[in-house]
Amino acid sequence: MVVQLCPDSNALDLSDACVRTSLSAVIPAALVLALCFFSIPRIPTFARPLTDAIKSPFRSFLTLREAEALDIQGEKTGDVVVDNTVPLWRTVLLSFVALVQALAWTVVGAYSIITNKAHIWGGIAPLLIAATWIYASCKPVFWPKPTIHFDLFALFVLHFIFGIVLLGGTLYEHEVSGIPLPPQLPFLGLISNIIAILMVVTITGNMPFALPSNRIKKEDIYVKHSPEDYATMWEWITFSWVYPLITRGSNMTMNEGDVWKLSPTQQSRPVFIKFSTIFRSSLLRRLWAANSKDLILDFCLTYVSVVFAYASPFFLKRILDAIDEPTAENRSQAYIYAFLAFLCTLLKAEADVQHLWFGRRAATRMRVELMAAIYDKALKRQDYSGIIDKDKAKEAADKKAGIKPLENPTADDPKAGADVGKIVNLMAVDANRIAMMVSGAYFIYGGPFEIIIATTFLYNLLGFSAFAGFVVLLAGWPLNSFVTKRSIRIQKGVAASRDKRMAVLNELISAVKFIKFFAWEDRWIKRTMDARGVEMNWMVKARINSVLFTLIWTSAPILVSLISFLTFVYQGNQLTVSVAFTSIALFSMIRQPLGIIPAWIVQILQTGVALKRIETYLEEDEVDDQVSSIKKARAPHVDGEDDTLSIENGFFKWNEVPEKPEEKPTAKGKNHSPASPSDETATVIDSESESIRSHPEDHRFELKDISVRFPEGELSVITGPTASGKTALLMALLGEMTTISGKLTISKNTSRIDENGLMHSISYAAQSPWLRHQSIKDNILFGQPLDEERYNDVVECCALWPDLNILEDGDDTEIGSRGVSLSGGQKARVALARAVYARTKYVLLDDPLSAVDSHTARFLYERLFRGPLMANRTVILVTHHVELVLPGTYYLVRMLDGRIDTKGTVKDLRTQGILEVIAQDSAVEVKEEEPIAATETPIEAQEDNAEADTTVESKKKPRKLVKDEHREAGGVKWSIYNAYLEASSYRTWVMLGILIVCSQSLGVMEKLWVREWGQAYGDDAEPAPYIMASSVLTENEALMNGYVPYHDHQHYSNSYFHVNTSTFNQIALPDAHEHPLFYVGVYALIGFAIMTVGVLSTAIQYSGALKASRSIFRKLLTGVVRATMRWHDVTPAGRMLNRFGKDIETIDGNLASSLSAVNSSLATFAAAIITVVVFFPIFLIPAVVIGFFYRMLALGYLKTGRDLRRMESNSRSPIFSGFGELLEGIVTVRAFSAEQRFLDDLHDKIDVTTKMWYNFWMTNRWLLLNFDALGGLAVLATTLLALSGYVTAGTAGLCITSAMTFTTSVYWACRFWTALELDLNSVERVVEYLDLPQEPPAVIESSRPPAYWPSSSTKEGLLTVEDLVIKYAPELPPVLHNVSFTLNAKERIGLLGRTGSGKSTLAMSILRFVDPVSGRILIDGIDISTIGVHDLRSRLTFIPQDATLFSGTLRDNLDPFDEHEDSECLDVLYRVQMLSQSAYQSQRNSRAPSRASTPDDSRFFCLRRRLFTDVDSKTTITLDTQVSAGGTNFSQGQRQLIAMARALLRRSSIIVLDEATSSIDFDTDAKIQATIREEFTDSLLLTVAHRLRTVIDYDRLIVLDTGEVAEFDTPLNLIQKEDGIFRTMCLKSGTFAELEAAAKAKAERDAANTRA
Repeated sequence: MVVQLCPDSNALDLSDACVRTSLSAVIPAALVLALCFFSIPRIPTFARPLTDAIKSPFRSFLTLREAEALDIQGEKTGDVVVDNTVPLWRTVLLSFVALVQALAWTVVGAYSIITNKAHIWGGIAPLLIAATWIYASCKPVFWPKPTIHFDLFALFVLHFIFGIVLLGGTLYEHEVSGIPLPPQLPFLGLISNIIAILMVVTITGNMPFALPSNRIKKEDIYVKHSPEDYATMWEWITFSWVYPLITRGSNMTMNEGDVWKLSPTQQSRPVFIKFSTIFRSSLLRRLWAANSKDLILDFCLTYVSVVFAYASPFFLKRILDAIDEPTAENRSQAYIYAFLAFLCTLLKAEADVQHLWFGRRAATRMRVELMAAIYDKALKRQDYSGIIDKDKAKEAADKKAGIKPLENPTADDPKAGADVGKIVNLMAVDANRIAMMVSGAYFIYGGPFEIIIATTFLYNLLGFSAFAGFVVLLAGWPLNSFVTKRSIRIQKGVAASRDKRMAVLNELISAVKFIKFFAWEDRWIKRTMDARGVEMNWMVKARINSVLFTLIWTSAPILVSLISFLTFVYQGNQLTVSVAFTSIALFSMIRQPLGIIPAWIVQILQTGVALKRIETYLEEDEVDDQVSSIKKARAPHVDGEDDTLSIENGFFKWNEVPEKPEEKPTAKGKNHSPASPSDETATVIDSESESIRSHPEDHRFELKDISVRFPEGELSVITGPTASGKTALLMALLGEMTTISGKLTISKNTSRIDENGLMHSISYAAQSPWLRHQSIKDNILFGQPLDEERYNDVVECCALWPDLNILEDGDDTEIGSRGVSLSGGQKARVALARAVYARTKYVLLDDPLSAVDSHTARFLYERLFRGPLMANRTVILVTHHVELVLPGTYYLVRMLDGRIDTKGTVKDLRTQGILEVIAQDSAVEVKEEEPIAATETPIEAQEDNAEADTTVESKKKPRKLVKDEHREAGGVKWSIYNAYLEASSYRTWVMLGILIVCSQSLGVMEKLWVREWGQAYGDDAEPAPYIMASSVLTENEALMNGYVPYHDHQHYSNSYFHVNTSTFNQIALPDAHEHPLFYVGVYALIGFAIMTVGVLSTAIQYSGALKASRSIFRKLLTGVVRATMRWHDVTPAGRMLNRFGKDIETIDGNLASSLSAVNSSLATFAAAIITVVVFFPIFLIPAVVIGFFYRMLALGYLKTGRDLRRMESNSRSPIFSGFGELLEGIVTVRAFSAEQRFLDDLHDKIDVTTKMWYNFWMTNRWLLLNFDALGGLAVLATTLLALSGYVTAGTAGLCITSAMTFTTSVYWACRFWTALELDLNSVERVVEYLDLPQEPPAVIESSRPPAYWPSSSTKEGLLTVEDLVIKYAPELPPVLHNVSFTLNAKERIGLLGRTGSGKSTLAMSILRFVDPVSGRILIDGIDISTIGVHDLRSRLTFIPQDATLFSGTLRDNLDPFDEHEDSECLDVLYRVQMLSQSAYQSQRNSRAPSRASTPDDSRFFCLRRRLFTDVDSKTTITLDTQVSAGGTNFSQGQRQLIAMARALLRRSSIIVLDEATSSIDFDTDAKIQATIREEFTDSLLLTVAHRLRTVIDYDRLIVLDTGEVAEFDTPLNLIQKEDGIFRTMCLKSGTFAELEAAAKAKAERDAANTRA
C-alpha cells in the first residue's frame, strides 16, 4: 500500500520523507480502526460459538475482584467495595492535549491539500493522524476509569516512535545528504509533537492497573500487600515495584512479616475454590483450563524474545561493515545501528521478563492448585492406614519360597492406596516438579523456532551442504531415544525407591523411642541404609545416563559442523573465514536448542509421570457424602434426613486398594449418590473374593450381618473380647469401612441444632488418641469457640485438673507431635475431653476407660457419663468395664468375631438373664482394680522453667516444648562449604578445577586457530561477520531450573570472535586454498578435546556428588537415631522428615552441579576480562562504572534471595508435618466434621511458603532486567568507542563480543551463586543435625560385659541402686533423691507411687535414658554407666505402655535379628494367647515336618480341632502375617500381646514392665497376668504398676513418694503398716478386704515354700 502512496521508493526506506509520513499515519490509524471494530458489543448469534471458542483460552482465570470475593466467602465479612472516582485533572489534561494535537494535524493536512494538489496523499496522511487523536480525546471523556487505558497507552507509544522517526529522519537527511532543514514553524511543530506525546505517555503510564479495595489500606501496599496488582505501567515495565523488597532485604535480615503477601489472584483459597469448579476429563486438561491465558502469553512473548535475540547480530554485522569502509554515510548509519542494537537488547530483556512472569504465575498457581487438591483429597478419601503393601507381602513370600523377583517394568508405575510417606512426597516433590516444568516451558517453544532461523541463515551461507551435517543428528536419533526411554524408567525407579526409603524413615522416626528400648538401632540403620542403597543404585544409573546425554549432545554440533565443511569443500567451494566463522557461530547457536530439546523431552516425560501419580491419587475412592462434611457442603442439601445413627443388614470390611481400577468404572469416587452404595460395591466384591482366595495368609477382618439402631439421647455400651470388632463397629458407624451391602445412616449436619443446643453431628475419641501438636487447651477446644464455664466443667469431669495442676504451664502446656509429652492416661482423657466439649448430639468413645485406673474410671462414670454434660446426647461407649457403667446404660451390644452376639436394652437383657453372663465375662476383675493415678507426669512437668520471665507475674508465656525451627542468617559460612567439599573429597574438586582451566584455554585456542586459518587465505580474506549472543543464554536458564544435564560449560566463551592481531606464523602452515581439510581437521581435534574435557568433568562431578550423598546421609541418619530421647521429644517428626526428604534430595541432585557451574562462570568471567584488558584497555573506563552498578544490584539480590529461600524451606516444614499429622488423624477429623478448618489452615500455610518462592523469582526477574540493560549499555559503550576510530574492525569485533561475554558471565555467576547458596542451605540444615546431643556410646570396647551378664544365678543383689540422684537438666531440681535399694534375682517387684512420684523416671534410669547426677546403679556387679548403652539395653527387656509394631511380617516383629527358631516364635505366641491351641499345633507341624506324627497324635488333633472350632473362628494368625506400619491392622490389645511375646522370646534376666494392660479386656488381662506369673519366673521382674491388684502378690513393693523411697517391704507388711502410703491406697480402692486376703495368701505360700 505504501508503495502506491509513495511511487518511487521502498516501503521500509525510512530515508524517504514520504514513507516516513505514510507509516506514521497508516499504522496508528489501523490500530484505532481495529480497536473500534473489536469494541462492537453485539456479536451475531451464528458467530457466537466460534468467538467463544477463540476467546475461552484468553479469559482471565481469576480476576482480582473475583479473588477478593472468594476470599471473603471464607471469612464471612462484608462485600468488596472499590472507590472508582476518576481524578478530574487527568481527564481534562489528556483530552485537552489530544484535542490540540488533532487540531494541529488537521490544520497541517488542510494546508497541505490546498497548497499541493498534485500530491494529495501528503495532505490525507496528517488528517488520518488527526483522526487517531480525536479517538484519544474522546476515550477519557466518555469512558472514564481510574485505571490504565491500555488502548491509549499503545496508541501514544506508536505516535512517540513515529514522532522520533519524523524528526530523526529530517535531521539525518540534513547531516548526510545535505538537504536543508525545513522552515522554523514545521520544525518546531515536530519537536513540540514529541514533547506533547511524551506528556500523555507519562500520564497514562502512571495510571495503576487496579485500585485497592476497602479491605486494603493504601499505606500497607508496599508493606503488607504485594504492589503488583496496583503497579503502574512504568513500574511494571521497569519491574521497579520489586525494588522496595530488595532494599528491605539488603538492609536487614528479613522475617516472615517483612515479605508482602501474595496478590489475591495467587492466594491458595481463591485459586483452589475456583479450580475446584473446573471439571475436565483429565487432570492435564483441568490445569490447562485454569492456566491457558498465562501459558499462551508466555508462548507468544517467547517468540518475540527470540526475534529480538537474532536482531542484535544482524545489526552488529552492519556496524562492522561500516567500520571497515568508513564514509560519512556509513558512519552515521553505524551510530544508528548501535542504538538500534541497544534498543533490541532492551526489548528482548523486556519480552523475557514479561514471558517469564506469565510462566511463573502459571507455575505458582499450578503448584497451589495441586497442593490444595492433594490435601483436599486426603480429607475425603478412604482411610488406608491399616493396609498391607501387597507387593511387599508377595516379595516376602517369594523370597521364602526361593523365587527370584522378576524384573517388572511396571513395578514402579503409580498405584492407588498411597501411604503417608508417598502422599507427602506427591505434595513435596511431584507438585513442585510440575510447577517447575511449566515455569521453564518456554524452552520447548523457543527451541524449534531458533533452529528454523539459524538453518535458514546456514542455507544462505553453505547451500545444501549445510544439511549434510544434519544427517548426523538423524543417525544419532535412535541412540538418543534409547537414552531418553531409559531415563524415564530410571526416573520412575528413583521416585518409587525414594518413596520406599521415606516410608522406612517415617516408621523409624515415629517409633524411635521403642527402637531404643530394645537396642535395635543398628538393625534399623541397616534397614534404612538398604532402602537408601536401592535408591543410590537408581541414582548411579541416572548419572550414567546423564553422562551419555552429555556425550551425545556435545559431540553432535562438532560432528555436524565438520561434515558440513567437508561436503562444502568437496563441492569445490572455497571455505573462507567469513563463511567458516558465520557458520560456526550459527552451528553453536543451534547447539543450544538442540541440546535442550532432548533434555526437555525427558523432562516432559518425567513430569508426565508426576502428573500420572497425582492423578491416580486424586481418583482414589472417597468416603460417602454423608461422612465427609466437605463433600456434603458442596453437594445440594436433601431434606428429611434421618436423625439417627443406625445400620441395617450391614456387611463391612476394612478399606482396601481396589486390585484393578479399570474394571470399576463406578467407584471413581467422584459422585456416588448416597442412596445407592450398592452399585459401587458389586464390582469390589468380585475382586475381593478373588483376593481372599489368593492371599490366604492375610490377616483379614470383616463385620457381618450388622443391624443396630442406637436409641437417641441415651448411653449405649458396646463390649466383647479383644479383637471381636468393637472398634470396627464404631468405624463402620463413622463410615470409615467399606460397605459391601446394607444401609448406613449418619446424621451429620453441623448447621442443624436441636432444642438442647446440640449440633446434629458426631464427636469421637479414638482408642489410640490422636492429639495435635498444640497446647492442651487448643486440643480440647479443637477449633470450637471457648466457653469458659463449659470448658472448666469438661476439664473437671474428665479428671484433668490434677494433671493440669502438676503441669507447670497448666492447659497451655504444649503437647509434642503424637502427644509425646503426656502419659497414656492423660492422652486418653484429653481426647475424651475434646469429644465431650464439642456440642454434638452423638458422642462415640472407643474405650476411654481402659487407659485410666479404676477410681478415675468410676469418677468419669459418675461425673461425666451420668452428669449434665452428657445429658440428651446419644453416647456410644466401647468398654470392658461393663459392671461399672451398667447402672446408667440403656442399650447394650455384645460383639463376637465381627458379628453382633447380643443386643438389646439393658432391661430386656436382664429379664432374659443374658446380662449376668456378659457382666461376669467382662468383669471378673473390675472390683479388684484400684486407684493409683494411671497418669505418669510427663518429663516436662518436672522441669522448671529456668528462663522464665520473672518480671511478668500475672501469667507467664507457656514454655514451648518444641522450639521454632532454626534459621541461619547472613551468608553461608565457610564451614558449610567445607563440610560439603570434604564429604565429596577434595580430590574431586582439584581435578574439576584443572579441567575448567583446560576447557577455558581450549576455548581460546579454538579462536586463535580460526584466526590462523583466516590468515592462511592470504590478504584478500574478507573480514569476518560477527554474531553476538544474548545475555540470557537459554541453556543456563535451563540449568538454573535444574533441567538440562550440565553440558560442557563452554556456552559463555562464545566461539564468536577471533583475533586479528599479530600472527604466530613462524611455523609454515599449508596453504588454505590447497588443503582446507587440514584446518578443518585441527579445528575438529580442538572441538573433540573440548568435548572430552566436558564429559570428564561431568563424570568426576557426579562421582563426587554421589560420594557426598552417601556420607552425608549416613551421618545424618546415625546422628538422628542415636540422639537423646529428650531431643526426640521436642523435635517434631515433620522437621526430621523434611531434612531426610527435601534437603537430602537437594544434596543428591543439584548441589554438585551448582558448585561447578559457579566455578565455570567465574572462569569465563576471568577469561573475558583478560581478553578485553589485553586488546582494548580503554574499555576499562566504562567497565569500572558498569561493574560498580553490577555489584550493587548483585549484592541486593543475593541478600534478599538468600533470606527468601531460607524462609521458604522453613515454611515448607509445617505444611508437611501438619499433613502427616492430618493423615494419621483423618478419622477423628472427619468424625468431628472439622475438615474445612484444616483446609483453611492449609491455605494459610501454602500462602506463606508460596509468597517466599514467588517473591524470590520476582527479585530474580528484576535482576535479569537490570543486568540485561547494563549489558546492553556495556556493549553500546564499546561500540561507540570502537566507532570513534581507535581500532581496526577485527579488534573492534573481538572487543564487542568480549564485552558481551563479560556481562553474561557476571549475570550467570550471580544467578549460580545464589542457586549455590540456596542449595547449601540444605547442607546447612543437615549439618545442624550432625551434632545433636548424642546418647552415651553404644558399645565401649574396653569394658564389654561378659556373655552371661546379667545372670539369674547371682546370689546377692542382681540390681543395686545406691544413693541415686537424677535431674533432667543441670538447673532443675532433682526428680529422684538418694534412692537406694537392692533387688535379688528372680524376684517380682512392684513399683508404686502417686502421679509424678518418679516411677517412670526410675524405670528409665535403669535403661540409662537419664544419667545420674550422683550415685550409681549396679546390675550384677557392673556399674551401668561404665558400659555401652547397646550392651545394656540388649540384655534387659523393657515393655512400654504403648506397644509399637513395624511393617513386615509378624516374625520380623518378634525376632528382628533372626536369633530364634520358628518353633520358638510360635511357642511364645501361643503362650501369650495369640494363637489358640489348634492353630499352634497345626502350624508347629507344618513348620517342623521332620517329626512324624503318631496315630494317637492325629486323633487327638481331630478331637482338639472339633473342640476349638466354635471358639476359633478368629482370623488365623501365622508368622508370615503381614503387619502394616505401626501395626494398625491389629487391635490395640493384640499389639500389647505381641509386645509381651517379644519379651518372652528375649528371656532377659531383668524385665521392666511399664504396666501396659490398659487396652485389653479382662479375660485377656487375666491370661497375661498368668503368663507373667508363670513365664517370667527366671527373671527379675520390675513392674511400674497402675493397679494394686496386679502387684498384690509380688515378692516386694517399692512405694515412691516425691522422688524418694517411702516404703519397701512385702505386700503383707505394707498393707498392715498403720498410716502407710500403701495401706491408704488400698483403703481408698474400696476392695481392701480382698487385697488383704490376697497378700496373706501370698505370704502363706511363701512360708510353705521356705519350709519345703
